[in-house]
Amino acid sequence: MKLLDKLIIKDFLKTYFFVVLMLILVVLVLDFTEKNDKYIQNQVPTGEILRYMGNYGLYLNNLLTPITVFISVIFITSKMAGRTEIIAILSSGVSFVRLLRPFLFGAALIGAASFYLNGWVLPKATEGVTVFRLVYLEKGTNTSDQNIHIKVGEDSYAYLSRFFKATNTGYSFTLETIKDGKLLAKISSDRIEWDTAKNSWTMINWRLRELKDRKEEWSVGSRKDTVLSIVPEDFGVPEKHHETLKLPQLSKQIRTLEERGADNVEYYKIERYVRFMSPFAAIILTFIGVIMSARKTRGGSGFQIAMGFLMAFIYILFYILSRTFAENGSEYPILSVWLPNIVFGILGLVLYKTVPR
Repeated sequence: MKLLDKLIIKDFLKTYFFVVLMLILVVLVLDFTEKNDKYIQNQVPTGEILRYMGNYGLYLNNLLTPITVFISVIFITSKMAGRTEIIAILSSGVSFVRLLRPFLFGAALIGAASFYLNGWVLPKATEGVTVFRLVYLEKGTNTSDQNIHIKVGEDSYAYLSRFFKATNTGYSFTLETIKDGKLLAKISSDRIEWDTAKNSWTMINWRLRELKDRKEEWSVGSRKDTVLSIVPEDFGVPEKHHETLKLPQLSKQIRTLEERGADNVEYYKIERYVRFMSPFAAIILTFIGVIMSARKTRGGSGFQIAMGFLMAFIYILFYILSRTFAENGSEYPILSVWLPNIVFGILGLVLYKTVPR
């Protein structure tokens, strides 16, 4: 059986890489055809286009993993079933669970590679795709952030109505000190600017209100330097920033945002949940694929491959919907993210118990 294990794993991985390559090339050709006019209009360098296509290919590999794994498993298993190899293996006394072992091992290898790509390689590729689109395809995008709430200390909270990245200048700035639900001090200014020489902020036309022993003290001024635990780089976060961070950086960013009480920390948490969830999809879909295609059919493998495409697309759609639901304020985001794997895992167990083999 060890020799058969090696042959199954070898065929599985070869088919997987072939399907991945074909699907990515098809999508890249379609994407290039769609954007070719903009490439010519914006005079995009050929090197930048090739770099973008390489980064986008890595992104597609991650997105299409459920499809490529499922199709590869169904193709290999249905081919073995068509040649009565599975019948011969099971008739020799090998259990179906033992037959699953090389398939699941191959899926585990793909899952491990997917986890590494998700955690350390894909973020750089996603950043490259985002930068390329902003520079060459979506010129004239907004260069300011609006209505920013951020925690800058244990009891201190800052607000900016708008921050301009080009000048490192914010408007309608407010800094409040709140302890045990009570306002202790509040300083406001018309404008706040970053001083690169002092590495500090300067408030323009500031007003300070302090509450002490049931009394209020007011003070005003034209300019005032202050040190905050934020810098201009904390504003102007690029599009899909949570997807451009490597796994250790993502965890660090989550801790930083939690300390500041940032509103968008859930997006970063959900991204981390997804990176740990995604590799298991390959194992679950492989399990389902072997069960669905291990039976010999008269019509050949065409119908089974079509079913594989359908099931994989349903999984991807389910995954997109569950992630959107989690990002839109689900009470249990980790459950929402894992829901596709849970549902398809249960489906696999049901098929294992009911589908004839």
